[in-house]
Amino acid sequence: MLGFRWGRRLLIAVVAGAAITALGAAPASASSAGSLASDDIQFTLRKDGVLTARETITYDYGSAANSAGIERSFVTRQRYDEGNDRVYRVQNVKASSPDGAPTKTTVETGESATTVTVGAGQSATGRKRVVLTYEVHGAVTPLSDLDEVRWVAAGGFAVPARQISVVMNAKAVPNNLACFAGDPNSAVYCSASDMGGHEAGAARFQQARLAPGQVLTVVVGYPSGTTTGEPILDHRFSLSAAFQITPLTGGVLALLLVVLLGGLALLYRTRGRDARVMHSQVAAGDHPPVASGAEGGFEFTPPDGVRPGQIGTLIDEQADVVDVTATIIDLAVRGHILIEELPHERFSSTDWSLVKRTDAPAEQLRPYEKLLFDALFAGRDQVRLSELGDAFSGRLAEVRSALYDDVVGQGWFARRPDSVRTRWTTAGVAVTLVGVAATVALALLTHVALLGLAIVVAGAALAVGAQYMPAKTARGSSVLAHTLGFREYLHRADADEAPEDQRLRLFSRYLPYAVVFDNVDRWAQIVATSGAGGNGHPADNLSWYHGPAEWDLSNFADSMRTFTLTTSGAISATRQFRSF
Repeated sequence: MLGFRWGRRLLIAVVAGAAITALGAAPASASSAGSLASDDIQFTLRKDGVLTARETITYDYGSAANSAGIERSFVTRQRYDEGNDRVYRVQNVKASSPDGAPTKTTVETGESATTVTVGAGQSATGRKRVVLTYEVHGAVTPLSDLDEVRWVAAGGFAVPARQISVVMNAKAVPNNLACFAGDPNSAVYCSASDMGGHEAGAARFQQARLAPGQVLTVVVGYPSGTTTGEPILDHRFSLSAAFQITPLTGGVLALLLVVLLGGLALLYRTRGRDARVMHSQVAAGDHPPVASGAEGGFEFTPPDGVRPGQIGTLIDEQADVVDVTATIIDLAVRGHILIEELPHERFSSTDWSLVKRTDAPAEQLRPYEKLLFDALFAGRDQVRLSELGDAFSGRLAEVRSALYDDVVGQGWFARRPDSVRTRWTTAGVAVTLVGVAATVALALLTHVALLGLAIVVAGAALAVGAQYMPAKTARGSSVLAHTLGFREYLHRADADEAPEDQRLRLFSRYLPYAVVFDNVDRWAQIVATSGAGGNGHPADNLSWYHGPAEWDLSNFADSMRTFTLTTSGAISATRQFRSF
């Protein structure tokens, strides 16, 4: 705004002063706390954007001793935008008086205002001058074509104020100016303003009167580059603002998700992917697992010599209850344990006795099999299945651990699958916690909390994907392919593929593998039908499974189904049958 003469503003000043007086300002004599006769403020704008102020207050304490002091409130926080407040810092406040007025000064900093009290508790009378000096930080806003200074320059007094004068000095000539007087958000122009002519470098403002609490706000525009000042912004927390989706946050979030999840996919391919094997190797296992024996018969030869408990761990990379149950049946079929089904009433639960065989073959048990065998009997010759209880379940962890060691020792895995899962799960949880912390911090301090969620998603994906991180070696992948071929064979094979006199022995060896492959009902029935005696009637028992009186192999399928379920329940409270 261009400057103009003070005389031309005189009438405006009188009218504006009368209007503000009508808003409710009381005469000075009506205030027991005194009144402010004039307030003259000189500002100097420094290159760094700081305003240095010298404010001369002429205060009428009255004829009686007055100890209320002078109270001056500075606005130090205003709403800036949806997510930020603008902060002004009033610092280095000092008071002096050429007339001997009280100058004891206290400064109280509140959430949105700084209150300066001068001379409180010190008596004074008459009219005296008090000089305040202070600095204002954060009043400059650099715009596209100018540097704007906006500051609540005067007001905030506890008593009526008259004759307010503000001068803004800088090393540059102002381009424009504006001022507003009244309540803090008033749009009423002040009494007068002037830039002092084209040759002057000062912006001047006048206000005839301010009621208690009213303020005078001044705005001056200077050429760009006059200062290096910047507004001081303080993030204001808002949940909706913190997680708002903007083109920037949406684009960055999508980019982060692509990068992080793409990195996880690459990590899985390089670290968690099994070594590739040719599809033809699956077919290599899809045939009867038998070979010619020394005496002209057939011998059971599972693919790569893999045992039932090992198969379960090889397929899903976890040693669980079904693997242990299949191993117990395998030990029985191989002649180390006799399973005896105990007599029971028609509607009562079935129990079994596991008996240690004295005529067990001399074959070497694998470490996990030996641990399981010892855990079952614990120095006894026989034990009821119902008596295994917590003592056996407590040792199950040792058996599982030995199974993991066994598959590593076989060269099927480079590292224990459980250790790999634990390591990556821990890493995923750690990343998730970092993401949660980052999201909270970003929500409190910025408007881009969505970016923290990308880290949370990546961490959660890593924790879930940890189940797929154990990787088989080339040998392990080859054995798995052969094993899957064996599974396909067991799903389609029938009894006619083996000589009749060898079916019972061979198919009994298949049975523990059928437990792992969730095909126990079919093969238990095949075993039962393969055990018919020479008279066409079912045999009473198997060499490894004995039933009670009146029991024969026609009951075997039901007995075996119940045994596998009961054994799994006795070992662990949770049955973990697989579904392929």
